[in-house]
Amino acid sequence: MKVFLSLSHDDRKAVEELIAQMSAAGLQVWDADREIQPGENWALEVGRALAQSDAMIVFLSPKSLRSPQVQHEVDFALTSPRYEGRVVVVEVKPTERIPWILRKFRPIRLYQSPARAAKHVISRVRHLAKATRHASRKSLSPA
Repeated sequence: MKVFLSLSHDDRKAVEELIAQMSAAGLQVWDADREIQPGENWALEVGRALAQSDAMIVFLSPKSLRSPQVQHEVDFALTSPRYEGRVVVVEVKPTERIPWILRKFRPIRLYQSPARAAKHVISRVRHLAKATRHASRKSLSPA
């Protein structure tokens, strides 16, 4: 399962260990800072990754809520049938005024326990992968 990471550059240090743990757990993470090379068309590459990813992890913080890039990525995920039921929200730092639409995803609080948060994130993404495979098999089975 390919997972798109939506985060503010200001939160990079706080999420590095979680990203490493997701990769070590076998998840294919798409992280713009690692995937897009200098000189490449940022918008085009992000658009491709959004179209090809199976789930999105949104890293929330006071700074990410003010990031136009994060807002565009979240808007895409919330309106795309591809991401229906496939958004995981991780609260990087205590964040007031989380939009109601993101609260319904039961944010995982990274700042409370990074180790526990990593387990929860990996577990949710694996659950999404199983549900996706199950739905695919169900749609392919004869009626």
